[in-house]
Amino acid sequence: MGSKSAQKAARAAGRRQERSKAIRSQVKTDIAKAEKLIAEGNMDTAKQAVAKAVSALDKAAEKKVLPGNNSSRRKSRLLKKLNIAGTQPKVKATPEKAA
Repeated sequence: MGSKSAQKAARAAGRRQERSKAIRSQVKTDIAKAEKLIAEGNMDTAKQAVAKAVSALDKAAEKKVLPGNNSSRRKSRLLKKLNIAGTQPKVKATPEKAA
């Protein structure tokens, strides 16, 4: 069974794990939404979604749910995608006529 302190530590670890799991899941959801909007080319909404995702990553790193460098790397990659998508000209795909 273990000592009382070990039992208490196990309960505390379980509670921490549940909180961390929820935070990590929300971070992944926010990043996925932002990437989807970037891919669609909806830049105004994408900028808001990226800001929300960056905020979620910062909070997760602050609460030690994610390592700081992991959070920074993910923010960097997300912002790089946003900046690349923002500079590319919008080209509509037109079907080619068969000869």
